Amino acid sequence: MKHWFSDGAFRTIIRNTAYLGSSNVVSALLGLVALSCAGKGMTPAMFGVLVVVQSYAKAISDFIKFQTWQLVVQYGTPALSSNNIQKFRDVISLSFGLDIVSGAVAVIGGMALLPFLSHSLGLDDNSFWLAMLYCTLIPSMAASTPTGILRAVDRFDLIAIQQATKPFLRALGSVIAWYWDFGFAGFVIAWYASNLIGGTMYWWFAANELRRRNIHNALRPSLFKAARKLEDAWNFVWTTNFAHSIWAARNSCSTVLVGIVLGPAAAGLFKIAMTFFDATGTPAKLLEKSFYPEIMRMDPRTKKPWLLGLKSAALAGGIGILVALVVMVAGKPLISLVFGHKYLEAYDLIKIMLGAIVVSMMGFPQESLLFMAGKQRIFLIMQTIASASYIVLLIVLSHFFGVVGAAFAYFGGQCLDVLTSLLPTLHAYHRRHLLRFRASGESNP
Repeated sequence: MKHWFSDGAFRTIIRNTAYLGSSNVVSALLGLVALSCAGKGMTPAMFGVLVVVQSYAKAISDFIKFQTWQLVVQYGTPALSSNNIQKFRDVISLSFGLDIVSGAVAVIGGMALLPFLSHSLGLDDNSFWLAMLYCTLIPSMAASTPTGILRAVDRFDLIAIQQATKPFLRALGSVIAWYWDFGFAGFVIAWYASNLIGGTMYWWFAANELRRRNIHNALRPSLFKAARKLEDAWNFVWTTNFAHSIWAARNSCSTVLVGIVLGPAAAGLFKIAMTFFDATGTPAKLLEKSFYPEIMRMDPRTKKPWLLGLKSAALAGGIGILVALVVMVAGKPLISLVFGHKYLEAYDLIKIMLGAIVVSMMGFPQESLLFMAGKQRIFLIMQTIASASYIVLLIVLSHFFGVVGAAFAYFGGQCLDVLTSLLPTLHAYHRRHLLRFRASGESNP
């Protein structure tokens, strides 16, 4: 371990993860406060409706949006490393243009689809219009250019500030809505405002950072003109978009599908279990956010980025084991304290899903390594296979075994995701000598 920490890149990943981790600990606690107030301030059925409304907007956003932050990291980080500022501007212009287009399509599609799904989602007339209001958040949820900029310029401290501010505002609004008994409408408005302000902060931080570095005229949207200057950019954009849309169908749509199959109350229980699972998986997500930009500065033909991935996976797996043990001990009393005894059934779901924590955390470097190697297409194929299998499992097991079946399906889906990506990652490593170094000006095969 002493030798590992002598590696400057590994120390950078740990440092940036510490920035994000400090804010995410606060975010997780504040998120529990917001959910606790919502759970205590409404009936289980109305709490489930609130969860479904929020999950619906997020699912539409995740399904439609381009992964522009990955575009900025994939092309922009090497450009900055070689001091090619014009190329960095072109990357941001393309990324910004994609955010605008995908945001417009997502909000129109989300609003158009909602009337057909409102009955299945358990929405009455009043909650339907509040759900329509929530859909106007989709463009800000779909934009990820500013996070890509901040990652490329190594300003994870600013990302940490934003990630702590949004849940603070949500928790504050939820406390007010619960204390003054504003009901369902009060919670929707509180969650809406926190998302809107949080999304705006990202853009403000990114614009200030570009200005500080004298990178002007970058936030001017462009599609075809900018893309022509970036070799193989459309291939990367569409492949990562499809891969993430499939991921959204597997994850963000899970709560919505459970709500459709089993009703809003079951969706609320599943959401509580998912919240715990997401919280326990936070270390891996934080490591990935700092891991991806770091390996894009390295030569994929060498062993260094691959060994860095192995070290990071081992660290994440060890953390995952510790977190799973803590959740086993503290999960039940925590749910009882935060949400009340009426939601204790969620602990049974958490126990089923705990096994996937270690597996998913150890597998986090695979996506970044495949993108570094230019193997985004094979990653898309593996995601399609794993996600299609998960959706089938979720629907079938939910139908026959209820919300417990949904938990088993989620466990199986996480394991499939890691295992299907492992084979192409190992194959890319053994053929690494055929790869090219993007920062040298060459493109990946």
